[in-house]
Amino acid sequence: MGLPHIVTRAEWLAAREKLLANEKAATRARDELNAERRGLPMVEVDKDYLFDGADGKATLLDLFAGRVQLIVYHFMFAPEWDAGCRSCSGFLDQIGHLAHLRARGTTFVAVSRAPFTRILPFKARMGWVVPWFSACGGEFNRDFAASYAAADGQIQDRPGLSCFLRDGDRVFHTYSTFDRGLDGIGSTTSLLDLTALGRQEEWEEPKGRASALGAPAGSAGVRYHDEYEEFGY
Repeated sequence: MGLPHIVTRAEWLAAREKLLANEKAATRARDELNAERRGLPMVEVDKDYLFDGADGKATLLDLFAGRVQLIVYHFMFAPEWDAGCRSCSGFLDQIGHLAHLRARGTTFVAVSRAPFTRILPFKARMGWVVPWFSACGGEFNRDFAASYAAADGQIQDRPGLSCFLRDGDRVFHTYSTFDRGLDGIGSTTSLLDLTALGRQEEWEEPKGRASALGAPAGSAGVRYHDEYEEFGY
């Protein structure tokens, strides 16, 4: 195994300072990229999709659970499988407490092509509380590029995230990313960075979205996860 070189503390500090400059440059570049993402246009979703969930049938609008934003994780789980994808399971394992996303007006759900009767026991086995819906028999996965026809004609899935925004009862698709685009995503802030409203911090561009939900913006609105209900959001 190739281990790092052994150096003096002074040499380590010099190397660390050099790396820190690059890290700060990467952070600034990431902020600019996130701002560019929030500047993307959006397209209205005019097709009626129907999902199966814990409470029965649900529309795409229902998946928002009354909130302004929706993040859908396209979980690879084919209709004939008895268990979900291992890599997708690892991704879902790292999702934090959903209260922090919900306080920013954002709902997170998983959607798979497997029937809900297959999803339910696997979800119980994994101990997840993330809302999970079946798109079995529908076109949702295909329409949002999470499924495709392979060369042999078989339907293949790929992991991804799609973000949606609603204005009243109108639903808009704002962003999707797949495969390596999921690298480093899983924390509350990294998920919010994919959405049209972002982290809702005052310093974010474009201006005016930090207070879009009427709640304390950004870090000022962070609470212990068991306090959010007390504050009304």
